This record gives sequence, C-alpha cells and structure tokens, in this order.
Amino acid sequence: MSANEKNISGTVLRIQRMSTEDGPGIRSTIFFKGCPLSCVWCHNPESISPQVQVHWAKTMCLGCRSCIEACSKGALAMAQPGIVIDRLVCNSCAACVQACPSTAMDIYGENCKPDDLAHEVMKDKVYFQKSGGGVTLSGGEPTMQPLFAKELLSAFQQSGLHTALDTCGQCSWETLEALLPHTDMVMYDLKEIDPDKHKKFTGISNTRILENLIRLGRSMKERGLPGELWIRTPLIPDFTATPQNIKGIGAFIKEHLGEIIGRWELCTFNNLCTHKYESLGIDWAFKKTGLISHEEAGSLASLARDSGVDAGIVHLSGPMRNADSTESMVDRPHKSVINDDVSECRSEGGYA
Repeated sequence: MSANEKNISGTVLRIQRMSTEDGPGIRSTIFFKGCPLSCVWCHNPESISPQVQVHWAKTMCLGCRSCIEACSKGALAMAQPGIVIDRLVCNSCAACVQACPSTAMDIYGENCKPDDLAHEVMKDKVYFQKSGGGVTLSGGEPTMQPLFAKELLSAFQQSGLHTALDTCGQCSWETLEALLPHTDMVMYDLKEIDPDKHKKFTGISNTRILENLIRLGRSMKERGLPGELWIRTPLIPDFTATPQNIKGIGAFIKEHLGEIIGRWELCTFNNLCTHKYESLGIDWAFKKTGLISHEEAGSLASLARDSGVDAGIVHLSGPMRNADSTESMVDRPHKSVINDDVSECRSEGGYA
C-alpha cells in the first residue's frame, strides 16, 4: 500500500448489518455520506450532505439545555418546537453531543479509515459465506468518495466476499469504471426516464446517468464487468409511480441493456424517514403521504413486465396498503452510529 493509500479516509453514515434488501444473501451495507442528487422524496436526507452533521431527536430530549451551554459557537437555541440548530454557525464539533445526558443530540456521519471499517465488517464474514451474501456500498453515493470506495471494495474482494455497489450513476464514467474490477454486482438507480422531470424531482438531469448505464451495459457485455447488474426504481406516488415512467424505463432497458439485467426492482414508498427530517429541522413534503395500494403497485409491475423486458426480472418490493385502507407507515426511533445493527435498509423500503 502506498503512502497516499494509507492516508485515505472516508465519511460513513452507518453500517447496517444483517441486511437482506441490498443484494443477494445476508449482507452488511455501508452507507456513505454525500450525494449529488437532492431527490424530493429522499429517504436518507442525512446522507445528502458530505459533511458530518449534528442532529436533535425531540422524543429523547429532556429540555435540560446542557447542549446549549456546551456550544461555544452559540449555534443552539431553545424555541417552541425544541432545540433549533443554526446550520450556518454549527461546525459539528460535537460538544453538544458529549454534553447531552439523554442522547437527544447525536451526529450523522463518522470519518474512518478503510482498514478499520473493513475489519469491523469482516466480523460477520461467516454470515456472508453461509448465505451467499457479502458487502454493499450504498449511500448517499459511494462514487463521491471513489478512492475510499475502491479501497473498501478491494479489501472485501481480496477476502473472498461478494461485493456490490449501489449507485445513482451521477458521476464521471472514469470514476465508475475504476470501481468495476472490484465490484461483483452493481445496483443502479433508474428513478425517472424523462430528463425534465428527473431534474425537477432530483435537481439534476438524467443525461449522464443514462449514458453511464449504457456504458455499464457495454462493459458487462464486452468485459464481464460487473458480473451482475440490477436496476432499482422507486415508486413514489404522483412522481415516479406513473405508467409513462415505468413504460419508458422498460423501453430503455429493452433497447440498451438487452438480456443482461438480472433484476428490475420496483421499490414502494413509505414515510418511515419523517423523524430524520425533523431531526435536521426540515419540513418534508411527503410526511403525510401514505403507502401505494397493492392494486396500483401490481398494475405498475404488470406494465413493467409487458414493456418488452424479460418478465422474470421484474420484482415488486416494499410495503403496500389494501385499497380500502388509508393507514400509513408508523414512525420509529432512529439510531445513527457506525456500529448500528438496527435493521434499516438503504431507504427502509429499498429506494433512495
């Protein structure tokens, strides 16, 4: 390992152990901090910023003001809703986190070395081997930290583990290509086929995303890299969950990717991440959006199977409601530490 490689570090949001949502078998999913997209429905808002962020959990707060007293920058204040964090002033020094007696103040993100992170994940190697699982890099967006991602993937692959890269595809082709020799499988997000809608929903056009996916398919056909390719599409009510979008994505897969796609997963929406937005002081437009119905999701899955792709690759995942029910997902507490073993997939429903 060169001197430069020894100095490589990255910012990771958390490790999710025992995941069954992010590739084959039982896996550990490493969530990276930082994403080039700003999807309006994002289920991991704490992963968008590449920086470590302080957050406050209302349900844990005692109202003791210890955090306010500990903040030398004066970034914290008590208001009617509770603790308010001035993001322009806060430098994420974590003094408030250390002072908080109830863990209401916490940190999103942790800086770490690839060797240390790989050592931690390798503790579960026996589960990966017995289940045909492995390690998935997710986010956020792993390609925003390419050297760190490459070191991790290489370490896991050298240890005989199956490696997967979960990416939105918004990066240079050179960045993505450099990771392929160390990646057994790529899970590629294809959210919205219309470029104007994609920009409206995510802040960026899908031009580069589609170009990279075509090149990825070509690499797979010509070099066998990656060994397997999955497509993931989030079904967001009134946004991506439309017949036009599903038909359009199916037509794109048929035209450019042929028979190489191993799985096209339609991932249904849920609102389990509402507490994350609250902890960051963000008013989320989807907090009262309910689950998609079995009937609507099934109809979209049927359209996907009839779009010209191999019907066997289409899979529907995530929570759904009965047609006569208006029940939404119930929120639950969130933990955000590197060694978190709380079951929480990439987006608590398989989408980002």
